[in-house]
Amino acid sequence: MEAHSGLSARIAEEAGFTGLWGSGLSISASHGVRDANELSVSEVVHHVTGMQRAVDVPILLDGDTGFGNFNNARRLVQDLESAGVGGVCFEDKLFPKTNSFVNSEKQVLADKVEFGLKIQSCKEAQKFNEFMVVARLESFITGNGLEDAVERAMCYKEHGADAILCHSKRKDASDIEAFMNRWQPYVKTCPIIIVPTTYPSVPAAHFEDMGVSTIIWANHSVRASITAMQETCQRIHDQQSILETEDKVATVKEIFRLQRQDALSADEKLYLPQDGGQSTRTYDSAHYTLNPEE
Repeated sequence: MEAHSGLSARIAEEAGFTGLWGSGLSISASHGVRDANELSVSEVVHHVTGMQRAVDVPILLDGDTGFGNFNNARRLVQDLESAGVGGVCFEDKLFPKTNSFVNSEKQVLADKVEFGLKIQSCKEAQKFNEFMVVARLESFITGNGLEDAVERAMCYKEHGADAILCHSKRKDASDIEAFMNRWQPYVKTCPIIIVPTTYPSVPAAHFEDMGVSTIIWANHSVRASITAMQETCQRIHDQQSILETEDKVATVKEIFRLQRQDALSADEKLYLPQDGGQSTRTYDSAHYTLNPEE
């Protein structure tokens, strides 16, 4: 499930999702900027670090094109590993990226060998086996077709990609079906991820039957929040009152619950003096005093 903040990540985790998608579109939107690498790599790393700290399930970050060449991409991998993020997905387009649904057929794909080597450099730079590097195919998005998609997927697999994200903009599953028919010999060694945003009528079980490993619901949390905030803000502005809004929004108590305020309250009883008294612990002050001559 898509997440774009610590709060949205925790809500998705509570709903039962065992993995989260740190959507580039949604994270950009939450900052009020375009999905075109307008956020710096340090801003993205800082943001997803906070998201990962909020949950126990792994986050797969949408790493766009890696913010540059192989050197930029592998540095991002190292930063994400240090932050405890579960993995990153790189798409085979050029930096700065353009969202897949903006002038898609005019977008230029990266050279497949260079992109494969970018994936290889990231796998060789990572320190922990658990970290996942996913290669995202944009062949169907740009109109390059099935043969290009299969050739690229094979190249990325051979360069060490842990999985392939096969992206399509069709209103049906025909692109995915065609690709999966060709990919059957490799589904166990290099799993396939899909993003069925444009073909939501196809049941998830259909993709499971054809061997798809993972489905990403890519942007519905941010879209739901936009609708709710627009309606609420307009209602309060027009009515100059919150009276008719109170029963349509979460309570402040629910915010506290999601923030885990109860855990902090319990810890305060352990780590803060109670009833205004002094701590019962004693310390050797000399142990904490530096010798002026040192």
